[in-house]
Amino acid sequence: MMKVLVSGASVAGPAVAHWLGRYGYDVTVVEIAAALRHGGYAVDFRGPVNLEVLSRMGVLDDLRARQTGGSPMRFVDSAGRQLLRLPGEFAGGELEVLRSDLSRVLYEHSRDKATYRFGDSIAGLTEHAGGVDVRFESGIEETYDLVIGADGLHSIVRRLAFGPEQDYVRHLGYYIAGWEVPNMLGISGDALMYNVPGRLASVGADRRDPATAGTMFLFKSPELAYDRRDREQQKAIIAAAFADLGWYVPQLLEGLPSATELYFDSISRVDVDRWSSGRIVLLGDAGYGATVGGMGTSTAVVAAYVLAGELATSGGDYRAAFQRYEAQLRRPVAKTQSGGNRTGKFLAPGTHFGLAARNRLLSQPFLLNQMLKLGEKVSNLVELRSYSVEQRQFVQE
Repeated sequence: MMKVLVSGASVAGPAVAHWLGRYGYDVTVVEIAAALRHGGYAVDFRGPVNLEVLSRMGVLDDLRARQTGGSPMRFVDSAGRQLLRLPGEFAGGELEVLRSDLSRVLYEHSRDKATYRFGDSIAGLTEHAGGVDVRFESGIEETYDLVIGADGLHSIVRRLAFGPEQDYVRHLGYYIAGWEVPNMLGISGDALMYNVPGRLASVGADRRDPATAGTMFLFKSPELAYDRRDREQQKAIIAAAFADLGWYVPQLLEGLPSATELYFDSISRVDVDRWSSGRIVLLGDAGYGATVGGMGTSTAVVAAYVLAGELATSGGDYRAAFQRYEAQLRRPVAKTQSGGNRTGKFLAPGTHFGLAARNRLLSQPFLLNQMLKLGEKVSNLVELRSYSVEQRQFVQE
C-alpha cells in the first residue's frame, strides 16, 4: 500500500484523494488553510465527460442539489440601461455550483478514505530511491512514496520540485477580485455588469441567501508586486483601481474594508513542460491552470480521475502511470487553457471600440450559440477510460 501525500484541499486534491482512497492507497491531504475555504465564484461543468466523472465519483446528485442554476449576465451603462444580456448557460454550463460547495462535497466524499491535515504546508521535499522525504512547516517530517501537487496557481510543490513560479506562471494582463456584501441594493435575477475600458464591476445576488450579494471586480494592469498574504494591501490596490467610477461602484467598495473572504489574484496561466519529476507530479492548476475562463475546475476533476486510475492500474510503475496521465490530457488541457487567454479581454476590453464590438457581436444569437457549442466541444476532448477498482485494469470504452 503506497503512501501518497497530496498538497491542496480545494478541488483537485480531494478529487484525487477520493479515487486513490478507493483504490487502496494510504492518502494524506495537507492544506495550508485552517479549514475549507468559504466564498469564491461559481464553477461549471458541461458535457458528458465531466458529468460522467462526477457520476462515477458518486457526487453528481449532491452537486445538483446545490446547483445555482446559472446566472444570466446583464451588461449595463452607468444609468442601468441594458447593453447586452447573456443567458445563464453561457457561464453556467449544464451544472453550476459555488466553488466552496464543490470543495465541501468532494471533501465529504473523500474524508473517510484519506487523512486531512489543515493548517500546515510543505516546507521541503527531498527525493531519493526509496521515496520522498517531506518536511512540513509544523516541523513534522515524514516519507511518502509519491507526492501530488494539487495546490493551485501558486503551487508550493511546483516551486520546490520544479523551480520558481516566474518560470511557469504567465501574467495575462488583468487582475480579478471578489468579496461578499449585504444586498442593500436589492439586486435580484441577473448579475449586473458595468464596464469602462479595461475595467469591470459586477454584482449579483446569492440565490440561497438573497440578503447577500457577491461582487466581481476586474481591471487591466501590468504585473503588480504585492504580498499575497497581506489582505489590507490587496484591498488598497482594488480601491485605488476603481476609486473614480460611478454606477454602484462606491457602494460596493464600502463593503471592501470589512470583507473577511477576499479573493484577489492575477489572471494568469501555468505552463509546465513536463508534469512529473520522479515521484512528484502536478495536478490541476498547479501544472496547467488558468485563473478564470480556462475550465480549470472541471478539467482538474477529470484529471484527478485519470491520474488515480493510471496509478491504480500501473502495477506500481508510477513513472509509466505519470506518462499515460500526461499523454491523455496534454492536448485537451491546452485547448481548455486557451480560453483563459481571452477572459480578461472579453470581460473588460481595453477600448471603447472593443466594448461596443463585444456587445454588438454577442447580441447576435448565431454567434452566441456557436460560442456555447465550442465550449461544450472543448470540454469533451478527453477520451474517458474505465478503471476497474477490483481488478486494477482498464478497458477502452
